[in-house]
Amino acid sequence: MAGNSQRRGRRVTPKAGASKGTGGKNRDALAGRGRTLPADERPWHKAYSGTEKLPQRTAWKQEKERRAAAEEGRAPKIGQPGSKDTTWGKGGGRGAAKAAPRGGKQAGRGGPRVAPGRKFTPPRDAPELLVGRNPVVESLRANVPATALYTAQGIDIDERVNEIVRTAADRGIAILEVSRAELDRMTGGVLHQGVGLQVPPFAYQPFEDMVAAAVEQPAPLLVALDGVTDPRNLGAVLRSAAAFGAQGVFVPERRAAGITATAWRTSAGAAARVPVAQVTNLTRSLKACQDAGFVVVGLDADGETDLYDLEVAVGPLVVVVGSEGRGLSRLVGETCDLTVRIPMVSEVESLNASVAAAVTLAEVARRRSAGD
Repeated sequence: MAGNSQRRGRRVTPKAGASKGTGGKNRDALAGRGRTLPADERPWHKAYSGTEKLPQRTAWKQEKERRAAAEEGRAPKIGQPGSKDTTWGKGGGRGAAKAAPRGGKQAGRGGPRVAPGRKFTPPRDAPELLVGRNPVVESLRANVPATALYTAQGIDIDERVNEIVRTAADRGIAILEVSRAELDRMTGGVLHQGVGLQVPPFAYQPFEDMVAAAVEQPAPLLVALDGVTDPRNLGAVLRSAAAFGAQGVFVPERRAAGITATAWRTSAGAAARVPVAQVTNLTRSLKACQDAGFVVVGLDADGETDLYDLEVAVGPLVVVVGSEGRGLSRLVGETCDLTVRIPMVSEVESLNASVAAAVTLAEVARRRSAGD
């Protein structure tokens, strides 16, 4: 009797079928992004061994690994900072770096070799680089604090560039001319149009100090932002807070916009006049304000109180503005003493977060001036 391999009608293909691949999509997605940096050249990796300054976060990772290795009785799996040259050479672009002596640092362009097109996330306390001719010239017009202006060699000069250089020189800002490849590296491949403005990290005020200073004012008024992620909205709220007499604005540390160059520019300099604090837990901070004698009101399209009936506006007040999409979060809404709606005659569902804040603060200021 013939075996199964020779019987009529036998299966000649495997049951599983052909294996499926990505069709090269993953490879195409990486096209033009440069080589993948090894672990010892990534400043954010615990194996980083570069000659550049070790980021604080990376140092913390390495120390954590050392402690874990000591407890387990093994060698730590970390890099040796300063043992590998990760600077750019004098020759220019990628691949131009030459080997340097162990622990030495090569002359020429500094900074880690981040391939153009790849995102490099700087430490939180690192200066921010604002790029683009229009953003830079608008920031200088708004007196955004800056420490340096970078211009690319061979840049095409126009009216904006002339104004940028002239304004920076008048304000005493250092003007540094670098190669276009260097500016590409500094911006991580972002389109910069040949100019970049270095903005120092914003100095936030301690939340407790801000509340204490507000309580001493005749009409205490604070603004809290619940998950506002657009820095332009944050800047606009700061501008309204300064215009209508608020003593401070506080925002969550996570999942919310901070004071960036964009927020500085939108605030038209108000960020320098209104104290801003970052808090770890917004709900807990609102309860601390309540303990200090503030009434916490949240803006909500379905609020229980009409803005024009807000009698508590004349006393110590915290106005809470929700995020652009979902509004107030559940815990924040439950923490508020009352929710307030802005009456509108049209079918528009809600106002932009910064516009709603401006309308509310204007009404609070009107009530307080009428009470005087």
